[in-house]
Amino acid sequence: MEENLKIKSSLIEEQKLTEVHFKQVEAYGIDLNKIAEELQLFKTGIPKVVVEKPATKNDGILVFSPNEMETFATKFDTEKSKFSLEKFVPASGAASRMFKFLSAFLLEFNPEKETINSYINRKKETSLQAFIIGMDKFPFFTAVHNRLKEKYTNFDLWKRDDKNYFFIKILLDPNEFDFANKPKGILPFHLYTKAIETPIEEHLKEALLYAKSNGMAKIHFTISGEHQNDFEKIVSQFNSKEIEVTYSEQLKKTDTIAVDYNNIVLKENNELVFRPGGHGALIYNLNQINSDLVFIKNIDNVSHNNLNEIALYKKGLAGYLIEIQTTVFEKLRILERDKVSKELIVDIQNFIETNLKIELSKDFKNFKKESKIKYLKTILDRPIRVCGMVKNENEPGGGPFWIRDKEGSISLQIVESSQIDVQNENQVQIFKSATHFNPVDLVCGLKNYYGEKFNLFHFVDNQSGFIVEKSKNGIDYKAYELPGLWNGAMANWITLFVEVPLETFNPVKTVNDLLKYNHQPQ
Repeated sequence: MEENLKIKSSLIEEQKLTEVHFKQVEAYGIDLNKIAEELQLFKTGIPKVVVEKPATKNDGILVFSPNEMETFATKFDTEKSKFSLEKFVPASGAASRMFKFLSAFLLEFNPEKETINSYINRKKETSLQAFIIGMDKFPFFTAVHNRLKEKYTNFDLWKRDDKNYFFIKILLDPNEFDFANKPKGILPFHLYTKAIETPIEEHLKEALLYAKSNGMAKIHFTISGEHQNDFEKIVSQFNSKEIEVTYSEQLKKTDTIAVDYNNIVLKENNELVFRPGGHGALIYNLNQINSDLVFIKNIDNVSHNNLNEIALYKKGLAGYLIEIQTTVFEKLRILERDKVSKELIVDIQNFIETNLKIELSKDFKNFKKESKIKYLKTILDRPIRVCGMVKNENEPGGGPFWIRDKEGSISLQIVESSQIDVQNENQVQIFKSATHFNPVDLVCGLKNYYGEKFNLFHFVDNQSGFIVEKSKNGIDYKAYELPGLWNGAMANWITLFVEVPLETFNPVKTVNDLLKYNHQPQ
């Protein structure tokens, strides 16, 4: 209470906050100490991640043969009835980036003054060209085309440019299809003989293939509350009694404060400006999941084809996790014994360094026996994640690296470009030399060897968030993003990287990705 009063007094003096602002903070459920910590971070800055080298094949990334993956998949199928399983799908994002180049086209193109082809040449807009060429292959083509014919009775007589322009216009019109403002999860992605399916339906099909245990597949979508009815409507039409679907929202208390370039809190109509804390906020949602093993995959990473291969590798990752977790639990039980021999301690040390790729303290050899046992328990008694990694094809996003912490220890982490010092040429070159990419393809073990849930907040590196520069209504400002869900939020987990085929990674970042092989009927 006394500390809160001190923080409040400081915020009144330094930031000119009033009771109106404190009531707003209280309504959000945000702790004043959290705001004070964020304001301090804006002043001091956040230490950048130091990447030592990329994780590569057999140096941080495990490579299994197809036969070995089959063996792990079989292990998973044999043992999955012992576990509660769940699929966790971040799905709150709007599709605005998917249609960014089309939105720009509608803003900049004047049909009275130029043709679409001249616009493409002037702007070097090859994305628009590809969209128009492949237009009739999009799963939504027929619906949009029919709406145009319904709305404009002479549509068939129009010039090609006019047809294309109005196709894009009606696709994004808030009073028509409004695709750019909808969540990706509810958009038509794949055309089948008798149906058009959304990412939601594709994730439900996938869940039945690899996340089903004891006759039931559980799947959890994180969403924006205003779209829950849309999700529920699609789920209700999915014909399976073996699916249990739940939802959660990103909590308002995870929003972060915005400041101007003088580190003074941003206000709009005398209200503080908060913004979502990024996907790292979803550690709160994940912490509410009660299942033993959880598959994590983004909403836009689905395929029209290759479902059996995708399921095989998901099961393979899970089978490997079960194998590693079983051994970790065995080692922890050994350390619980009244007497633990020197030989067993050496064996556990070797397992940690060789199998888990974890570097122990340089002083470990000097520890007393009791201290060694306590230390090894601390290293092993953590959540475990097995992360699929694909070959780098210059997709935007993070990758697997060996990083060095402030104590000088190295560990395996997933690192985003925003986490490194872009002014340091050496760090930039190391980042660019990554051979693999993070497709967000994780299997997580969320319980300890007693079968109790880990408190995931205990394993977050709170110093691994980052400061971003944004603009709102023409005003530039800074905001803090929480440690990313698969970055700093899982930094202190046991982390293992496994190479998986590119065919298992089929993200839809722009609408044109829907024209790729794995999103088209074959």
